[in-house]
Amino acid sequence: MKYKSQKVAYWFFATCMLLFSLQIIYGFIMGFAHMGMDGLHNIIPFHTARATHTNLLVMWLLAGFMGSAYYIVPEESERELVSTKLAYLQLISFVTVGVTAVIGFHFGWWEGRKFLEIPRPLDYLVVANVLLFIYLIGATIWTGKRKTTTAMVLFFGLLTAALLYLPGMIPTDNQTMDSYWRWWVVHLWVEGVWELIMGAILSFLLIKLTGVDREIIEKWLYVIVGFTFLSGILGTGHHYYYIGTPRYWLMIGGAFSALEPIAFLGMAIYAITMAKKGGRDSSNKTALLWTIGCSVMSFVGAGFLGFAHTLPQVNMYTHGTLVTAMHGHMAFWGAYAMLILAIITYAMPIMTGRKLHDSLSNTFAFWTSNIGMIAMTVAFGIAGIAQVYLERKMGIDFLQVQKEVEVHFLGLVLAATLFTAGMIAFIANFIKFGLPSDVSLQSGEGKRS
Repeated sequence: MKYKSQKVAYWFFATCMLLFSLQIIYGFIMGFAHMGMDGLHNIIPFHTARATHTNLLVMWLLAGFMGSAYYIVPEESERELVSTKLAYLQLISFVTVGVTAVIGFHFGWWEGRKFLEIPRPLDYLVVANVLLFIYLIGATIWTGKRKTTTAMVLFFGLLTAALLYLPGMIPTDNQTMDSYWRWWVVHLWVEGVWELIMGAILSFLLIKLTGVDREIIEKWLYVIVGFTFLSGILGTGHHYYYIGTPRYWLMIGGAFSALEPIAFLGMAIYAITMAKKGGRDSSNKTALLWTIGCSVMSFVGAGFLGFAHTLPQVNMYTHGTLVTAMHGHMAFWGAYAMLILAIITYAMPIMTGRKLHDSLSNTFAFWTSNIGMIAMTVAFGIAGIAQVYLERKMGIDFLQVQKEVEVHFLGLVLAATLFTAGMIAFIANFIKFGLPSDVSLQSGEGKRS
């Protein structure tokens, strides 16, 4: 670790682990409810569990992005963060807003808009929090000794993610307009600017782990940024098919959604090629495993499975079914969750000075969680296809169909249990690392280009 202020990242990563654990718990509540075992309904109704589950996902991923930025930016800029005190204040306020929102969901205090359920007063606090975060990393970059492509792409991705939160705050009583603006936030995050953040973090990890020249890796990063904007922006149209918008969105959404897998395929080729080109026996094999795994699984989940059901001719049947859950779980896991676990696996031994990264438990965590997620995706897919046929083709009532697919959720809960075993191993290993230490300053890892 080259800079003392990089230790700030540890507390964001620790927050990730806590929020991720809570998200898994609420996932099990939903899984058992889908099986017909909804004993907690009077305490935690399904809609509350769902809102909590999805918002915890967004929160822990954002905490991971922030932690990654606080670790990467000082090293890329060759200077300390402009203020570690403000960074800790930003973390405290971020957690406070998140905890308030989650508690509020359980008392009916929310907006009821998918992924953007947090109440309007908290929206303003989110904006203030993110502005402070953007200031801290922006000021560090602009006053640093060097300005790398990796740092600039990361900053631009985080800045535009912050700006794209604002359309979701536009007040409207019209359902179509509300959905129109809401997808500016949700889609242009996960299929737009978050991909820039993903590309920048992958770039940093590949530079550190493979030994390939920075110039070569960052040239690939430009290509990925281009593909992301080419396909991702107008790909928003696949959310506009059936909400009351003009019919031309069917053509635009279908055409550009078909191009979206190219960006994720590019990331997969990018990561695998750099790893092979490096040919170096990495001192942190598990971090490289998470990095390469992220690029491959994101192509499968976000690219291939996304393409499979966003064409208008297919989406007219799969829209709003469990097929969406199939795509969503693998996409978020591959593209963003694995990415954050990769940077944590890379950074923890450097911040703490304890070499536990290639332990048996960490390897177990990687393979078990990925096998579990693949099995969950298959279970969602089977249940979703059955739902599409029974509900959309045969016209059977929605609730009756839910009863018919209950059996598939037994398989899903079993798969989720396997996934959770892997994550328990990862979190246990994270705890074993302990707190960051000043002894690790100027370590050999931290000095690499």
